[in-house]
Amino acid sequence: MAGSMPIRQPYRQQSRQMSTDPHNELRPEMDHYIGIDVGTGSARACIMNGKGDIVGLASENIGLWQPEPGYYEQSTTNIWRCICSSVQRAMNQHNIDGTTIRGIGFDATCSLAVFTNDTDEPQCITGPDFSNKDGHDRNVVLWLDHRPIEETNKINATNHNLLRYVGGKMSIEMEIPKVLWLKNHMTKEQFDRCKFYDLTDALTHMATGNETRSFCSVVCKQGFVPVGVDGSVKGWQEDFLKEIGLEDLCNDNFKRLGGVDGVNGKYLTAGEICGTLSEKAAEDMGLPAGIAIGSGVIDAYAGWIGTVGAKVHLTNHELSAGVPSNDVSQAFTRLAAVAGTSTCHIAMSKEAVFVPGVWGPYRDVLIPNYWLAEGGQSATGELLKHVLETHPAFQETMSVAETFNANIYDYLNEHLREMAEKAQAPHLSWLGRHFFFYGDLFGNRSPIADPNMTGSVVGLSSDRSIDGLALYYYATMEFIALQTHQIIETMNKAGHVISSIFMSGSQCQNDILMSLMATACDMPVLIPRYVHAAVVHGAAMLGAKAASTDRHGKSESLWNIMDRMSKPGKTVLPHKDESQKKLLATKYKIFLEQCEGQQRYRKEVDEAIQGWKKN
Repeated sequence: MAGSMPIRQPYRQQSRQMSTDPHNELRPEMDHYIGIDVGTGSARACIMNGKGDIVGLASENIGLWQPEPGYYEQSTTNIWRCICSSVQRAMNQHNIDGTTIRGIGFDATCSLAVFTNDTDEPQCITGPDFSNKDGHDRNVVLWLDHRPIEETNKINATNHNLLRYVGGKMSIEMEIPKVLWLKNHMTKEQFDRCKFYDLTDALTHMATGNETRSFCSVVCKQGFVPVGVDGSVKGWQEDFLKEIGLEDLCNDNFKRLGGVDGVNGKYLTAGEICGTLSEKAAEDMGLPAGIAIGSGVIDAYAGWIGTVGAKVHLTNHELSAGVPSNDVSQAFTRLAAVAGTSTCHIAMSKEAVFVPGVWGPYRDVLIPNYWLAEGGQSATGELLKHVLETHPAFQETMSVAETFNANIYDYLNEHLREMAEKAQAPHLSWLGRHFFFYGDLFGNRSPIADPNMTGSVVGLSSDRSIDGLALYYYATMEFIALQTHQIIETMNKAGHVISSIFMSGSQCQNDILMSLMATACDMPVLIPRYVHAAVVHGAAMLGAKAASTDRHGKSESLWNIMDRMSKPGKTVLPHKDESQKKLLATKYKIFLEQCEGQQRYRKEVDEAIQGWKKN
């Protein structure tokens, strides 16, 4: 059967070697912390010392199954095996003594993990019989799984008040639509045996044996409204669950979702100790039992932890006045942009700020009594890849880049500079002055929140050359920068005070993109030391917070840990050239017209064909 084999088999990949501090060899007694990051494609583990330096890093690809189009499944059994292998290899390759590990932190994608509530075993989520007949324990519905279309529409049709806290609409990527899909497709007996976790909480459960849940998971992705917010009494909204058809999850004080805090459940903010490493989990990892485990977070939020505390020089314009430069309130001015296939934009505020098309505000998810908002671009890295691979000159460009022993992005950046020099252009932006690309090819997440948004181009020509590809590539980077401006502008108009961007991910290495971002948004872009490991670095800081817990249950604040363990970063400042600023300001105006125009065109056409019948 085609659906019985994973579309990507798990296999070991070579561990990235991190530079190590030679002084660590002289002080083997130094405390260490482990960060574990489970992304869509791999599980990775980093070892961080007490100064915040990453001294070991290893990763392993995890299995992914696609039984039919739009369905994406994984297995906590497979994920746990990859985690343990990565931990052991990171420890062994860098000669880290297991007795020096003081804490472990987890982050993972916002995927739904399902276990049986009577035997605590993985519950298969593969239909139609959900029987685990292939033996792979496929119990994880991945975040990008789009099976619950009808369920998502039903949920959003309720217009329930809790939807205010997810940007007005619950996304198909969130977990309650997936739970409802399972109820609609399982037998009653099968569904009644299920208990549900965000993947991060499933991993801390496997590490400790405890049923603790993280606010980050349940608030951001499961419709949990913290007690006291908008009159919330138990966190879970009973009327909402009953209205959408999940009334059975209200039984026993919502036990199958994690229970009620302080009654039959426990909910924690990021990094608070949720237990210690169990004997079984310790044996799996090759570590001593009893290590402190921190409450986990969704992967993008670990990116916030791993970036916004970076040591950088900011001017008074980018800092909050009247407080120290390392005060937690400085985080209000810093947007964490976690960039990969897509980009998540995360900002913190003291009070709740409601932003159209931006998920949240979410209280208590990272720091108690503070609020987080999450915007995003549906595709950035994937958009760049798509634009390049679909252009007629792609193969020729790849071949030329290989002759220079360069990747295609570095080659095209250099080619753009050569084109500008040849044209005697005052700056690169001049090359794309009459090329207008709007790139919502994968829908719009923020701030329009419309999955039906598409792309458009003004300025197309018959140019099939490398020059033509380079121009299209530049326009795509310009679009990413201008849309970032749009998201920040929308958030600031609603009440945020963002004045700097803290980036992480591979796009940080693209100097033209980072310069465009800084100039288009008119604010500095900060790049962390660990460009490729900012997320797992943030997870390790969760372990450090858990390890700081004293016998009274008090622990060091997460912000203090971030301030103490974050490393100096690199600053990219906006260009001072007024002509380039004027050009990008004009291009932004046209960008907004393309965005608004597309919505208007569709509305006018839909009105024109209203009443048409399909043949």
